Amino acid sequence: MASTAGYIVSTSCKHIIDDQHWLSSAYTQFAVPYFIYDIYAMFLCHWHKHQVKGHGGDDGAARAPGSTWAVVRGYLHKEFLMVLHHAVMVLVCFPLSVVWRQGKGDFFLGCMLMAEVSTPFVCLGKILIQYKQQHTLLHKVNGALMLLSFLCCRVLLFPYLYWAYGRHAGLPLLAVPLAIPAHVNLGAALLLAPQLYWFFLICRGACRLFQPRSPPPSPFQAQD
Repeated sequence: MASTAGYIVSTSCKHIIDDQHWLSSAYTQFAVPYFIYDIYAMFLCHWHKHQVKGHGGDDGAARAPGSTWAVVRGYLHKEFLMVLHHAVMVLVCFPLSVVWRQGKGDFFLGCMLMAEVSTPFVCLGKILIQYKQQHTLLHKVNGALMLLSFLCCRVLLFPYLYWAYGRHAGLPLLAVPLAIPAHVNLGAALLLAPQLYWFFLICRGACRLFQPRSPPPSPFQAQD
């Protein structure tokens, strides 16, 4: 849904600064409750995994003092980057996109929404792992599509946005960072940083996925 909305917005804006599309603000407001819900849903997943591991019962039995807070701390430690991402989207990006932009730059917002193209492949990869399908062809094809879509739609997205503004302003790509306000460069860097980290993790997983498995030792191999 986010990618479709982003495609509609970005392709409808011929002037990348002044053109507007109603979906840019409408979808942003629609997406905020999702981020809030997703934080809660991730915590519920963590909580039930904690229960299954035998750290507490679902039968209402008394738990050790502080056990709930320990689960919360464990959740924040494990999902810190994702929770931080969601919190920034709600507390920072939403006010900026609705209030601070003042109707400018719908094209850029649409392009940012298209970053979610990679999300279905990420989710399918996690589902296949849960069903222990890591060695299937589907998992390998999905991994390749996830790597490619994440690279194009999340990592290379930022150079593309700088290039698009440079083309609009008649500037070469390398001159764009010096021609725009410093806080815009800072915001882009803060958004790009977690994408690079996640892309590194995807590449590391892809190396393991496509690494040839060593054959088992032959039973006829000479033994010392």
